[in-house]
Amino acid sequence: MLAVLTAAALFPMAQAEHVTFIAVNDTHSQIEPASDGTGGLLRRRAIYDQLRRENPNTITVHAGDAVQGTVFFSLYRGEVEYSAMDSLGYDIIILGNHEFDNGINDIAHYYKNIKATKLSANYDLSGTPLDGLFQPYVIKAYGDKRVGIFGINVQPKGLIVDKNCAGMRYLPADEVAEATAKYLKEVQHVDYAVMVSHIGYDSYNPGEPNDTSIVAASRNIDFVIGGHSHTVLKPGTKYCEIKNADGRTIIVGQNGKSGKIVAAYDLDLETGEVTYRHIPVDASWDEAASRYTAMNQWLDHYRAGVDSLMNNPVGQSVREMSNKGAALQNWVSDATMNIIEEISGVKGVDLAIMNKGGIRTDMPKGVVTEGLINSMFPFDNRFVVLEMTGQQLLDALKVMASRGGDAVSKELRVTYNDKGEITQAKVKGKKVNPKRNYKVATIDYLANGGDYMVPMTEAKRLFVDEVKYGDHMLNYVRSLEKAGKKIDSPDEERMVKK
Repeated sequence: MLAVLTAAALFPMAQAEHVTFIAVNDTHSQIEPASDGTGGLLRRRAIYDQLRRENPNTITVHAGDAVQGTVFFSLYRGEVEYSAMDSLGYDIIILGNHEFDNGINDIAHYYKNIKATKLSANYDLSGTPLDGLFQPYVIKAYGDKRVGIFGINVQPKGLIVDKNCAGMRYLPADEVAEATAKYLKEVQHVDYAVMVSHIGYDSYNPGEPNDTSIVAASRNIDFVIGGHSHTVLKPGTKYCEIKNADGRTIIVGQNGKSGKIVAAYDLDLETGEVTYRHIPVDASWDEAASRYTAMNQWLDHYRAGVDSLMNNPVGQSVREMSNKGAALQNWVSDATMNIIEEISGVKGVDLAIMNKGGIRTDMPKGVVTEGLINSMFPFDNRFVVLEMTGQQLLDALKVMASRGGDAVSKELRVTYNDKGEITQAKVKGKKVNPKRNYKVATIDYLANGGDYMVPMTEAKRLFVDEVKYGDHMLNYVRSLEKAGKKIDSPDEERMVKK
């Protein structure tokens, strides 16, 4: 009996039968807890370590967009986020679109030192600085069971500036995903094929493949760890349980953004059943996080630089405004008009169009700091003025309507229907004339076709600035403060679905 007990202790079956996937996505440089008190890199490390203690058979995954969104990235260009990858113990990472914000050379600079397996099945990176750093899939063996994991990335066109991904070739996500899963099952003889993706639960650009459309057409994918759309897919809801082409229920998971939730997927290697749970990254983990003294001390160096900006007041806001709400989007686009009048030399600018996705943080009530403005406008974009025909403008508005509207200045009023068709568009109270020319202030990201604004690429450029637009926004806030004015804007919807 003693011999039997000793053998059981040496070979615990419970550990061999289950694999836990620990996953986050779109953490967006949230090193410290966010303004709502949730998130934080050290708290996440405490959760990862706790889950690893519970089950030594773990695979820790980051599903892309580890960077961009706070002053940590604005100041240090990814040094903090990427240097912490190994300390957090990631086994698998994939690229998000924001990894390309500082260019493909920056990715190579950091990724060559990260120990995690780097996956991409549908980016051909041959001949680029990333050549040789990525592989399409990895296979993990647990006893007689084999698990294949592969990475699927988003279509870069319309999301990533061309020069930042020069030489990279995109292969259709939907075709590659199923083909890779089938290959893993039929040729590599894996028992389970897991897709780690950064394409979104649903599509930002209509017609692009997403997690749900790929799963619905699949026969070989067993579950999905997703990212990109910042969707919180609550375990046990119909939204994370998708029927595949054979009618089998497949778990599709994603846990919002900013590292406020850690997902744990438990794969039963005998049955294939996946159970899925969310773990809040909150203050209950602070005591455990405080024990990482070396990492805390390492972060202190970076915190000092961030604090110097976050504690430097530059203005005042009348009220809190969400970056998802009309008020802040209106303020940004109206501020753009005011700035363009000062810097461009172009007379008679008709309106401004900005992308709401480029406004990365909320505006608080009260003191506004330099660091906050840097976090709100972190991208390396420039202001431009375009000369667009009315038809090009209407076509651009249709793209914006397809995603629920965007940030536009007070000179523009638009209505659209359920199909995303423009039913009315007026500039300064007058109906947009398809044959007339309009002067439109925007940023080069949109003018280059970013956020799928292809109609803007056809326009004539009247002005291109040389200064980051975030710097102009910072100076604009300072000018308001100097004039005794506070930040405020109406809540009115300027693009309305009717």
